[in-house]
Amino acid sequence: MSTTLAAGTSLDFTLAQQLTVIALCALTAYISHMALAVFNDGVRPFLLDFIQGRTTRSATTAVSFGLSAGFIFGLGAPMALSTGVLNPWLVFLPTDILGMLSPKKWLAPILGAAWGAVVVFGLNGANNVAHDLPVDFLTAMQQMSTPILFLFTLFPVLAITKQFGRRWGGVAGGLELVLVVMTMKLWPNMFAGALAMAAGVLMLIGLAVSKDVRHRRADRTAGVVEEVPQDDPMASLFSASAARLRRYLPLFMVLGAGVCVLAQMHIFGGGEATSFLIAKGQYSEAAQVDFYRVFGFIPLIATTALASGAYGIAGFTLVYPIGYLMPNPFLAAVVGAVVFAVEVLALSWIGRILGKLPSVRDSSEHLRSAIGDTLQLAILFGSLMAANAMGGGLGILVVGGLYLLNEAMGRPVVRMAAAPAAVIVGGIVLNILYWLDLFTPLKG
Repeated sequence: MSTTLAAGTSLDFTLAQQLTVIALCALTAYISHMALAVFNDGVRPFLLDFIQGRTTRSATTAVSFGLSAGFIFGLGAPMALSTGVLNPWLVFLPTDILGMLSPKKWLAPILGAAWGAVVVFGLNGANNVAHDLPVDFLTAMQQMSTPILFLFTLFPVLAITKQFGRRWGGVAGGLELVLVVMTMKLWPNMFAGALAMAAGVLMLIGLAVSKDVRHRRADRTAGVVEEVPQDDPMASLFSASAARLRRYLPLFMVLGAGVCVLAQMHIFGGGEATSFLIAKGQYSEAAQVDFYRVFGFIPLIATTALASGAYGIAGFTLVYPIGYLMPNPFLAAVVGAVVFAVEVLALSWIGRILGKLPSVRDSSEHLRSAIGDTLQLAILFGSLMAANAMGGGLGILVVGGLYLLNEAMGRPVVRMAAAPAAVIVGGIVLNILYWLDLFTPLKG
């Protein structure tokens, strides 16, 4: 299966797509202003102090900007420019910041809509200018697709190894390798990692549930009774947070509808690997990839929502894969609204279930960690491939040097975003060297 994108990816949107992005950015900025939901999982725990009046709007905005800026400019923008597909770091992280920054409720959606306009009208111009440069670093960045897609396939193997040891990790790795080879041989038009990821995630969940069932059975046999405190402050907090979110259920249903419609339009991908699959038109494979990611984020999103009283802009992210598969935007809007309604209403129940399944909660943490590890290596490796494509050894020197300098300086740009940002800066440097007649671009 080829994972190379066609050169000259376009960010030229239809009027309906432009209006959808602008309206959704306005809505998400308004919801962020209300401290009802943010996209950045790292920001959500800080919102409890803001909601309860223990910290200021400006201080919370500073936290949001500090945790999000690197992902916006180092990952979101480069990924969108190289794939021609929007992503949540570019669309939702800025509206987290703008919504929280806004001093007035009415101003928040205006700021959000303005950002949406920048995205839909500004990116294509930047995209065209970059492709016309002597050193086309955006086309070179498409080299990232192969390592991202194939290394991402291994995240269940890493999670199983971390949680259940080398023996089960070896079994999972062998099984995934067999499935990848089999898929490439028998179904060459399918994303080679689709079946492998499915098998790995199912294996991880099966091992975790089996462990929890054995432990509960052993506890019952030993006569262990689970004691629940009469006045549990965390239970009280969780109940109040769930009630707060339920009060705004209609607003969350509109949000779910909007995110699902955006995914249905196939101009948006929920993750790094998904963006490349959407760009290649492989929507069912993209749905599979984002569906598997859900298992790593449900416990995190549910517990932080219950602890802070603020939900995720994309919910449990189930609306991504559902949206990719919807036949039209009208059905996507209805289904997205229903999915968000079910998620918000089920939060308390999900929290209780997770409390009884410690191994499943641990699996979620291992999945998230494994996703980060695989993507970190894939993005770095892909960025060096892009550097080689646009400048050979000199390109690798500049891009790799910028990445290492970022590490030496204590990572002012987050590690995940540092390599793509280095490719863009390196591309600009190579173009300057070309104009100074100090560098000749590579052919092809």
